[in-house]
Amino acid sequence: MESIQASRRIMTGNEAVATGVKLSRVKVISAYPITPQTTIVEELAEMVANGELDSKFIEVESEHSALASVIASELSGARSFTASSSHGILYMHENLHWASGMRAPLVMSVVNRAIGPPWNIWSEQTDTFNQRDTGWLQIYCESNQEAMDSVLLGYKIAENKSILLPVMNMLDAFTLSHTSEPVEIRSERTAYDYLGDLDLDFKLDFKNPGGYGSLLGPDGPFMEMKKDMRDSMYNSIKLIKREISNFNDQFEANLPGLTENFMMEDADYALITTGAISSTAKYTVRKLRAQGLKTGLIRLFFYRPFPGDDILKAVRGLKGLGVVERNVSYGQRGPTYEDVVSSLYGKADVPVRNYVVGLGGRDIRVKDYEKMFENLVETDGGMEWINVGVT
Repeated sequence: MESIQASRRIMTGNEAVATGVKLSRVKVISAYPITPQTTIVEELAEMVANGELDSKFIEVESEHSALASVIASELSGARSFTASSSHGILYMHENLHWASGMRAPLVMSVVNRAIGPPWNIWSEQTDTFNQRDTGWLQIYCESNQEAMDSVLLGYKIAENKSILLPVMNMLDAFTLSHTSEPVEIRSERTAYDYLGDLDLDFKLDFKNPGGYGSLLGPDGPFMEMKKDMRDSMYNSIKLIKREISNFNDQFEANLPGLTENFMMEDADYALITTGAISSTAKYTVRKLRAQGLKTGLIRLFFYRPFPGDDILKAVRGLKGLGVVERNVSYGQRGPTYEDVVSSLYGKADVPVRNYVVGLGGRDIRVKDYEKMFENLVETDGGMEWINVGVT
Protein backbone atom coordinates (compact mmCIF):
# COMPACT_ATOMS: atom_id res chain seq x y z
CA MET A 1 0.00 0.00 0.00
CA GLU A 2 1.42 3.39 -1.02
CA SER A 3 2.11 5.83 1.81
CA ILE A 4 -0.03 8.97 2.09
CA GLN A 5 3.27 10.87 1.95
CA ALA A 6 5.30 9.59 -1.00
CA SER A 7 8.48 11.35 0.13
CA ARG A 8 9.94 14.36 1.89
CA ARG A 9 12.14 16.74 -0.09
CA ILE A 10 13.86 20.07 0.24
CA MET A 11 12.43 22.25 -2.54
CA THR A 12 11.71 25.83 -3.49
CA GLY A 13 8.22 27.24 -3.49
CA ASN A 14 8.14 27.23 -7.29
CA GLU A 15 9.16 23.57 -7.34
CA ALA A 16 6.44 22.86 -4.78
CA VAL A 17 3.82 24.47 -7.02
CA ALA A 18 4.97 22.42 -10.01
CA THR A 19 4.77 19.28 -7.87
CA GLY A 20 1.22 20.20 -6.89
CA VAL A 21 0.31 20.58 -10.57
CA LYS A 22 1.77 17.16 -11.31
CA LEU A 23 -0.16 15.59 -8.42
CA SER A 24 -3.34 17.19 -9.79
CA ARG A 25 -2.79 15.42 -13.14
CA VAL A 26 -3.25 18.64 -15.08
CA LYS A 27 -3.77 18.02 -18.80
CA VAL A 28 -3.02 21.46 -20.29
CA ILE A 29 -0.41 24.01 -19.18
CA SER A 30 0.19 27.38 -20.77
CA ALA A 31 2.26 30.26 -19.48
CA TYR A 32 4.56 33.08 -20.46
CA PRO A 33 7.84 33.59 -18.55
CA ILE A 34 8.13 36.41 -16.04
CA THR A 35 10.47 36.71 -13.07
CA PRO A 36 10.07 35.31 -10.43
CA GLN A 37 7.40 32.89 -11.69
CA THR A 38 9.38 31.44 -14.60
CA THR A 39 10.85 28.41 -12.86
CA ILE A 40 7.36 27.05 -12.12
CA VAL A 41 6.60 26.52 -15.79
CA GLU A 42 10.20 25.59 -16.62
CA GLU A 43 9.88 22.74 -14.13
CA LEU A 44 6.54 21.73 -15.63
CA ALA A 45 7.90 21.91 -19.19
CA GLU A 46 10.68 19.54 -18.16
CA MET A 47 8.16 17.15 -16.57
CA VAL A 48 6.14 17.12 -19.80
CA ALA A 49 9.21 16.69 -21.99
CA ASN A 50 10.56 13.70 -20.05
CA GLY A 51 7.18 11.98 -19.81
CA GLU A 52 6.84 12.51 -16.09
CA LEU A 53 3.61 14.47 -16.62
CA ASP A 54 1.05 13.49 -19.28
CA SER A 55 0.09 17.00 -20.31
CA LYS A 56 0.05 19.38 -23.27
CA PHE A 57 2.38 22.37 -22.83
CA ILE A 58 1.33 25.35 -24.96
CA GLU A 59 3.90 28.03 -25.77
CA VAL A 60 2.31 31.46 -26.27
CA GLU A 61 3.42 35.01 -26.97
CA SER A 62 1.96 36.76 -23.91
CA GLU A 63 0.28 36.34 -20.53
CA HIS A 64 -3.03 37.38 -22.08
CA SER A 65 -2.77 34.47 -24.50
CA ALA A 66 -1.64 32.09 -21.78
CA LEU A 67 -4.82 32.62 -19.79
CA ALA A 68 -7.00 32.66 -22.92
CA SER A 69 -5.66 29.26 -23.97
CA VAL A 70 -6.26 27.57 -20.61
CA ILE A 71 -9.76 29.03 -20.38
CA ALA A 72 -10.52 27.30 -23.67
CA SER A 73 -8.89 24.01 -22.67
CA GLU A 74 -10.64 24.05 -19.28
CA LEU A 75 -14.01 24.55 -20.92
CA SER A 76 -13.28 21.61 -23.23
CA GLY A 77 -13.04 19.39 -20.13
CA ALA A 78 -9.25 19.29 -19.63
CA ARG A 79 -7.95 20.30 -16.20
CA SER A 80 -5.70 23.30 -16.91
CA PHE A 81 -3.08 25.45 -15.21
CA THR A 82 -1.15 28.65 -15.71
CA ALA A 83 1.13 30.86 -13.62
CA SER A 84 2.22 34.46 -13.67
CA SER A 85 3.34 37.47 -11.66
CA SER A 86 3.15 41.24 -11.42
CA HIS A 87 2.74 42.91 -14.82
CA GLY A 88 1.80 39.57 -16.31
CA ILE A 89 -1.30 39.55 -14.08
CA LEU A 90 -2.11 43.09 -15.19
CA TYR A 91 -1.87 41.99 -18.82
CA MET A 92 -4.25 39.12 -18.02
CA HIS A 93 -6.80 41.35 -16.31
CA GLU A 94 -9.44 41.18 -19.05
CA ASN A 95 -9.23 37.40 -19.19
CA LEU A 96 -9.44 37.08 -15.42
CA HIS A 97 -13.02 38.32 -15.75
CA TRP A 98 -13.66 35.98 -18.67
CA ALA A 99 -12.38 32.96 -16.75
CA SER A 100 -14.69 33.58 -13.80
CA GLY A 101 -17.62 34.75 -15.91
CA MET A 102 -17.48 31.56 -17.97
CA ARG A 103 -17.15 29.54 -14.74
CA ALA A 104 -13.87 27.91 -15.75
CA PRO A 105 -12.58 26.10 -12.62
CA LEU A 106 -8.88 26.39 -13.40
CA VAL A 107 -6.02 27.16 -11.00
CA MET A 108 -3.35 29.83 -11.50
CA SER A 109 -0.32 30.23 -9.25
CA VAL A 110 0.94 33.78 -8.79
CA VAL A 111 4.32 34.75 -7.39
CA ASN A 112 3.62 38.14 -5.82
CA ARG A 113 5.87 40.88 -7.18
CA ALA A 114 5.83 44.67 -7.13
CA ILE A 115 4.19 46.79 -9.86
CA GLY A 116 6.31 49.41 -11.63
CA PRO A 117 7.36 52.03 -12.23
CA PRO A 118 9.98 52.22 -10.83
CA TRP A 119 10.89 48.77 -12.15
CA ASN A 120 11.10 46.22 -9.35
CA ILE A 121 11.18 42.40 -9.30
CA TRP A 122 10.84 41.95 -5.52
CA SER A 123 7.89 41.02 -3.41
CA GLU A 124 4.71 42.83 -2.50
CA GLN A 125 1.06 41.87 -2.99
CA THR A 126 -0.39 44.80 -4.95
CA ASP A 127 -0.53 42.72 -8.14
CA THR A 128 -3.11 40.24 -6.83
CA PHE A 129 -4.95 42.54 -4.42
CA ASN A 130 -5.71 44.59 -7.53
CA GLN A 131 -7.53 41.49 -8.85
CA ARG A 132 -9.68 40.87 -5.80
CA ASP A 133 -12.91 41.79 -7.60
CA THR A 134 -12.42 39.62 -10.70
CA GLY A 135 -14.39 36.66 -9.34
CA TRP A 136 -11.40 34.43 -8.45
CA LEU A 137 -10.96 32.74 -5.09
CA GLN A 138 -7.64 33.83 -3.57
CA ILE A 139 -5.29 31.82 -1.33
CA TYR A 140 -2.14 33.32 0.23
CA CYS A 141 0.54 30.84 1.30
CA GLU A 142 2.92 31.14 4.24
CA SER A 143 5.08 28.11 3.39
CA ASN A 144 6.21 25.97 0.48
CA GLN A 145 4.08 23.14 1.86
CA GLU A 146 1.01 25.33 1.51
CA ALA A 147 2.14 26.34 -1.99
CA MET A 148 1.98 22.69 -3.08
CA ASP A 149 -1.12 21.68 -1.12
CA SER A 150 -3.17 24.70 -2.18
CA VAL A 151 -2.93 23.63 -5.83
CA LEU A 152 -4.66 20.33 -5.05
CA LEU A 153 -7.09 22.01 -2.68
CA GLY A 154 -7.73 24.76 -5.24
CA TYR A 155 -8.86 22.33 -7.94
CA LYS A 156 -11.04 20.44 -5.44
CA ILE A 157 -12.87 23.63 -4.47
CA ALA A 158 -13.00 25.22 -7.93
CA GLU A 159 -14.43 22.10 -9.57
CA ASN A 160 -17.22 21.68 -7.05
CA LYS A 161 -20.41 22.12 -9.07
CA SER A 162 -21.87 24.54 -6.56
CA ILE A 163 -18.83 26.80 -6.99
CA LEU A 164 -17.25 26.56 -10.49
CA LEU A 165 -15.01 29.58 -10.02
CA PRO A 166 -11.26 29.80 -10.72
CA VAL A 167 -8.66 29.88 -7.95
CA MET A 168 -5.35 31.72 -7.69
CA ASN A 169 -2.87 30.66 -5.03
CA MET A 170 -0.15 33.13 -4.11
CA LEU A 171 3.42 32.86 -2.84
CA ASP A 172 5.73 35.75 -2.05
CA ALA A 173 8.53 36.43 -4.51
CA PHE A 174 11.88 34.91 -3.53
CA THR A 175 10.89 34.51 0.16
CA LEU A 176 8.99 31.39 -0.89
CA SER A 177 9.41 31.08 -4.66
CA HIS A 178 13.22 30.70 -4.60
CA THR A 179 13.82 29.64 -1.00
CA SER A 180 14.08 25.96 -0.12
CA GLU A 181 12.11 24.30 2.67
CA PRO A 182 11.20 20.70 3.59
CA VAL A 183 7.98 19.65 1.85
CA GLU A 184 5.93 16.49 2.36
CA ILE A 185 5.08 15.29 -1.14
CA ARG A 186 1.66 13.67 -1.27
CA SER A 187 1.38 10.29 -2.93
CA GLU A 188 0.04 10.31 -6.48
CA ARG A 189 -2.47 7.58 -5.68
CA THR A 190 -3.92 9.40 -2.68
CA ALA A 191 -3.97 12.67 -4.63
CA TYR A 192 -5.93 11.04 -7.44
CA ASP A 193 -8.35 9.44 -5.00
CA TYR A 194 -8.88 12.87 -3.44
CA LEU A 195 -9.28 14.89 -6.62
CA GLY A 196 -10.39 12.49 -9.33
CA ASP A 197 -10.92 13.66 -12.93
CA LEU A 198 -12.48 16.91 -14.08
CA ASP A 199 -16.18 16.41 -14.70
CA LEU A 200 -18.02 19.38 -16.22
CA ASP A 201 -21.74 19.17 -16.95
CA PHE A 202 -21.31 21.58 -19.85
CA LYS A 203 -18.21 21.65 -22.01
CA LEU A 204 -17.14 22.45 -25.54
CA ASP A 205 -17.92 19.63 -27.94
CA PHE A 206 -17.29 19.74 -31.69
CA LYS A 207 -20.09 17.23 -32.24
CA ASN A 208 -22.56 19.41 -30.34
CA PRO A 209 -21.56 23.04 -31.04
CA GLY A 210 -22.38 25.66 -28.44
CA GLY A 211 -21.01 28.90 -27.13
CA TYR A 212 -19.78 30.62 -23.98
CA GLY A 213 -19.98 34.32 -23.18
CA SER A 214 -22.63 35.11 -25.78
CA LEU A 215 -24.17 38.58 -26.10
CA LEU A 216 -26.96 39.38 -23.64
CA GLY A 217 -29.11 42.50 -23.59
CA PRO A 218 -30.41 44.34 -20.51
CA ASP A 219 -33.47 42.11 -20.29
CA GLY A 220 -31.44 38.90 -20.58
CA PRO A 221 -30.15 37.03 -17.52
CA PHE A 222 -26.96 39.12 -17.27
CA MET A 223 -27.63 40.39 -13.74
CA GLU A 224 -28.81 36.95 -12.66
CA MET A 225 -25.56 35.38 -13.86
CA LYS A 226 -23.48 37.96 -11.98
CA LYS A 227 -25.56 37.42 -8.85
CA ASP A 228 -25.03 33.68 -9.17
CA MET A 229 -21.25 34.22 -9.31
CA ARG A 230 -21.40 36.39 -6.20
CA ASP A 231 -23.64 33.91 -4.39
CA SER A 232 -21.31 31.04 -5.33
CA MET A 233 -18.36 32.97 -3.90
CA TYR A 234 -20.18 33.70 -0.63
CA ASN A 235 -21.56 30.18 -0.35
CA SER A 236 -18.14 28.64 -0.90
CA ILE A 237 -17.10 29.42 2.69
CA LYS A 238 -18.74 26.35 4.24
CA LEU A 239 -17.48 24.13 1.42
CA ILE A 240 -13.92 25.46 1.79
CA LYS A 241 -13.91 24.71 5.52
CA ARG A 242 -15.21 21.21 4.84
CA GLU A 243 -12.67 20.56 2.09
CA ILE A 244 -9.77 21.80 4.21
CA SER A 245 -10.87 19.38 6.94
CA ASN A 246 -11.14 16.55 4.39
CA PHE A 247 -7.72 17.41 2.97
CA ASN A 248 -6.11 17.38 6.41
CA ASP A 249 -7.72 14.04 7.22
CA GLN A 250 -6.85 12.39 3.92
CA PHE A 251 -3.25 13.60 3.73
CA GLU A 252 -2.46 13.90 7.45
CA ALA A 253 -1.85 17.57 6.70
CA ASN A 254 -2.19 20.74 8.75
CA LEU A 255 -3.71 23.40 6.53
CA PRO A 256 -5.41 26.21 8.47
CA GLY A 257 -9.02 27.22 7.93
CA LEU A 258 -9.84 30.35 5.99
CA THR A 259 -7.84 32.03 8.74
CA GLU A 260 -5.23 30.90 11.25
CA ASN A 261 -5.53 32.20 14.80
CA PHE A 262 -2.13 32.36 16.51
CA MET A 263 -2.10 32.95 20.28
CA MET A 264 -5.48 34.68 20.05
CA GLU A 265 -7.20 32.97 23.01
CA ASP A 266 -6.45 35.72 25.55
CA ALA A 267 -4.89 38.40 23.34
CA ASP A 268 -5.40 42.09 24.06
CA TYR A 269 -3.76 43.29 20.83
CA ALA A 270 -3.51 41.53 17.48
CA LEU A 271 -2.36 41.97 13.90
CA ILE A 272 -3.87 40.59 10.71
CA THR A 273 -1.30 39.46 8.12
CA THR A 274 -1.27 37.71 4.76
CA GLY A 275 1.38 35.46 3.20
CA ALA A 276 4.97 34.73 4.18
CA ILE A 277 5.36 37.90 6.25
CA SER A 278 3.23 36.11 8.87
CA SER A 279 6.21 34.03 10.03
CA THR A 280 8.15 37.05 11.31
CA ALA A 281 4.95 38.37 12.87
CA LYS A 282 4.50 35.10 14.79
CA TYR A 283 8.08 35.32 16.09
CA THR A 284 7.33 38.86 17.28
CA VAL A 285 4.15 37.73 19.02
CA ARG A 286 6.11 35.07 20.91
CA LYS A 287 8.79 37.61 21.85
CA LEU A 288 6.27 40.14 23.17
CA ARG A 289 4.38 37.40 25.02
CA ALA A 290 7.60 36.55 26.83
CA GLN A 291 7.77 40.22 27.89
CA GLY A 292 4.23 40.06 29.29
CA LEU A 293 2.28 41.76 26.48
CA LYS A 294 -0.74 39.71 25.42
CA THR A 295 -0.38 39.82 21.65
CA GLY A 296 -1.82 37.61 18.91
CA LEU A 297 -2.03 37.16 15.18
CA ILE A 298 -4.73 36.38 12.61
CA ARG A 299 -3.34 35.11 9.32
CA LEU A 300 -5.53 35.20 6.25
CA PHE A 301 -5.14 31.97 4.30
CA PHE A 302 -8.09 32.82 2.06
CA TYR A 303 -8.70 36.44 1.08
CA ARG A 304 -11.54 35.67 -1.34
CA PRO A 305 -14.06 34.73 -0.19
CA PHE A 306 -13.35 37.15 2.64
CA PRO A 307 -13.60 35.38 6.03
CA GLY A 308 -15.35 38.24 7.81
CA ASP A 309 -17.27 36.07 10.28
CA ASP A 310 -14.11 34.20 11.31
CA ILE A 311 -12.33 37.51 11.95
CA LEU A 312 -15.30 38.82 13.92
CA LYS A 313 -15.18 35.80 16.24
CA ALA A 314 -11.43 36.13 16.72
CA VAL A 315 -11.30 39.84 17.59
CA ARG A 316 -14.07 40.08 20.18
CA GLY A 317 -12.64 41.58 23.35
CA LEU A 318 -9.49 43.00 21.76
CA LYS A 319 -8.23 46.42 22.88
CA GLY A 320 -6.62 47.07 19.49
CA LEU A 321 -6.35 45.47 16.04
CA GLY A 322 -3.82 46.26 13.31
CA VAL A 323 -4.27 45.30 9.66
CA VAL A 324 -0.93 44.79 7.89
CA GLU A 325 -0.93 45.47 4.13
CA ARG A 326 1.91 44.50 1.80
CA ASN A 327 0.15 46.39 -0.96
CA VAL A 328 -0.87 49.94 -1.70
CA SER A 329 -4.28 51.34 -2.60
CA TYR A 330 -4.41 54.95 -3.77
CA GLY A 331 -7.10 57.31 -2.55
CA GLN A 332 -8.32 55.09 0.29
CA ARG A 333 -7.06 52.87 3.08
CA GLY A 334 -5.74 49.39 2.31
CA PRO A 335 -8.12 46.81 0.83
CA THR A 336 -7.80 44.38 3.74
CA TYR A 337 -8.44 47.18 6.21
CA GLU A 338 -11.61 48.16 4.37
CA ASP A 339 -12.83 44.55 4.34
CA VAL A 340 -12.05 44.09 8.04
CA VAL A 341 -13.75 47.32 9.10
CA SER A 342 -16.78 46.47 6.96
CA SER A 343 -17.01 43.01 8.57
CA LEU A 344 -16.80 44.43 12.10
CA TYR A 345 -19.09 47.43 11.58
CA GLY A 346 -21.90 47.44 14.11
CA LYS A 347 -20.82 44.05 15.48
CA ALA A 348 -17.58 44.62 17.39
CA ASP A 349 -16.24 47.74 19.05
CA VAL A 350 -12.54 47.22 18.32
CA PRO A 351 -10.18 50.09 17.39
CA VAL A 352 -8.55 49.22 14.04
CA ARG A 353 -5.37 50.67 12.58
CA ASN A 354 -3.88 50.19 9.12
CA TYR A 355 -0.17 49.55 8.44
CA VAL A 356 1.54 49.56 5.03
CA VAL A 357 4.78 47.58 4.95
CA GLY A 358 7.37 45.92 2.75
CA LEU A 359 6.59 47.48 -0.64
CA GLY A 360 9.08 46.66 -3.39
CA GLY A 361 10.55 43.83 -1.32
CA ARG A 362 11.67 45.99 1.60
CA ASP A 363 12.38 43.83 4.65
CA ILE A 364 9.69 43.65 7.32
CA ARG A 365 11.68 43.33 10.52
CA VAL A 366 10.85 42.22 14.03
CA LYS A 367 11.28 45.82 15.20
CA ASP A 368 8.72 46.89 12.58
CA TYR A 369 6.12 44.54 14.06
CA GLU A 370 7.09 45.71 17.54
CA LYS A 371 6.40 49.27 16.43
CA MET A 372 2.96 48.25 15.18
CA PHE A 373 2.06 46.64 18.49
CA GLU A 374 3.43 49.67 20.37
CA ASN A 375 1.29 51.89 18.16
CA LEU A 376 -1.80 49.78 18.91
CA VAL A 377 -1.27 50.15 22.66
CA GLU A 378 -0.81 53.91 22.47
CA THR A 379 -3.41 55.05 19.92
CA ASP A 380 -6.31 54.00 17.72
CA GLY A 381 -7.54 54.85 14.22
CA GLY A 382 -5.47 56.20 11.34
CA MET A 383 -2.90 54.70 9.00
CA GLU A 384 0.84 54.22 9.34
CA TRP A 385 3.60 53.62 6.81
CA ILE A 386 6.24 51.46 8.46
CA ASN A 387 9.99 51.83 7.76
CA VAL A 388 9.61 54.63 5.21
CA GLY A 389 12.24 57.35 4.93
CA VAL A 390 11.98 60.84 3.49
CA THR A 391 12.69 60.92 -0.28
